[in-house]
Amino acid sequence: MQKHPPAADPAHPPDLSALADRSALPVLSAPPVPSRAALLARLRGGPGGPGTSTLRIRPALPPPAPAAVPFPTPAAAATPAAPGRSRGNPAVPELYCPPPQRDDPALAETVEDRLIAWAEETGIYAGRLDDVRELSLGRYTMLTYAHVEDPDRLLAPAKCTLAQWATDDYYCDDESAGAVPLQIATHLSQALAAIDPAHLPARYAPRLEQAMRADPVLVALRSSTAHLSRYATRSQLTRYRHEMAALFSGYTAEAGWRVSGRTPPVWEFLAVRQDNSFMPTMVMLDPAGGYELPVEAYADPRVRGAVLKAASASVIVNDLYSMHREDESAAVNYNLPALIEAEEGCSRAEAVRRSADLHDELVRAFEEESALLAAAGFPPLIRFLADVWAWLGGNLEWHRTTARYNSAGRDPARDDSPTHGQEHGPTHGPTHGPTHGPTHGPTHGGTPA
Repeated sequence: MQKHPPAADPAHPPDLSALADRSALPVLSAPPVPSRAALLARLRGGPGGPGTSTLRIRPALPPPAPAAVPFPTPAAAATPAAPGRSRGNPAVPELYCPPPQRDDPALAETVEDRLIAWAEETGIYAGRLDDVRELSLGRYTMLTYAHVEDPDRLLAPAKCTLAQWATDDYYCDDESAGAVPLQIATHLSQALAAIDPAHLPARYAPRLEQAMRADPVLVALRSSTAHLSRYATRSQLTRYRHEMAALFSGYTAEAGWRVSGRTPPVWEFLAVRQDNSFMPTMVMLDPAGGYELPVEAYADPRVRGAVLKAASASVIVNDLYSMHREDESAAVNYNLPALIEAEEGCSRAEAVRRSADLHDELVRAFEEESALLAAAGFPPLIRFLADVWAWLGGNLEWHRTTARYNSAGRDPARDDSPTHGQEHGPTHGPTHGPTHGPTHGPTHGGTPA
């Protein structure tokens, strides 16, 4: 049975002072190294043995759900998950990744309907909400937050994710929608003020408020953060704001390449994409799930390093599935296969294979490092790492099945016929007006290409 801890109370955040001395050391001290099988079993099931029953996360409700997070067994880990079904586009190789933990179309539709209604209220993508719906962000959120059953809790990360995509579209990608390359940094600074409120002298505060209310993107960023705050502690909100600032830094770096006409080397591209990644989405796993990974554990270099590897792997998934769409676009785009092809002088097919190898390397590293970290038996960390693992599977499944990256809207999970062909869905940047649709669907950094 899936375990649900009590929901966090944003009005009364927990006292974390005691954790400063206890949580980081037990979680991250070097224990005797058990077998890999024992580590993975522990990561699946949490601590065991005499005296550990009180450490387990108690359910607030007892709904039927998967009994365990599907970490692979050592035998299964030698091959990609679900051979023959880890991709929808035949140009994308098999990827080493867990399968999705659940698929609940009814829940996805509920989240989708509420998200579209909210988008209409904020004014983002005015006149193009059918294009937004085609992205299936409700399904994306349902797949990646497989530990969350409550539609309103799922709606919090769904709103935040769509607001992130809108920021990239309106401010960075589409000049016809208002994006001005030389003003990207200024616009993103204002966007950050919508998430982490700026405090101006009294004389100027009304002008700031007027600007916040006049721009649909700023309205969406502020509103989505407010929804997240229903479930997040102050510490979790600060973590989210930090990752959003890093995301905006990545947007600015990529804009610099475009403005200068410079093609970055692969190492530089990968470093920037660590900022311009799914991290802002992934750090909402614990507030959406009703628990908290303490800051002392989250900020430890070993924990952060493992999670950043997972985030980087997820961006490579997006690059692999969006590359043909970007090749057909008139806009300047950067993706890993194209950069490897240019830098290493290989064929596109070989560049795709090398990109897939990098993805698999990162996912395997996350798997191994997570097992080592979980061996110390700290329940919130075990839960968070397991949720990241499930998130990876949901992210790949969305890319594999969405009409955005597969022909004629066919779901390759239900149709074994070839899917390579004309893609559907919005092809241009968003819209301060009715002429364009969203360019992203998860991530060229928290935002998909």
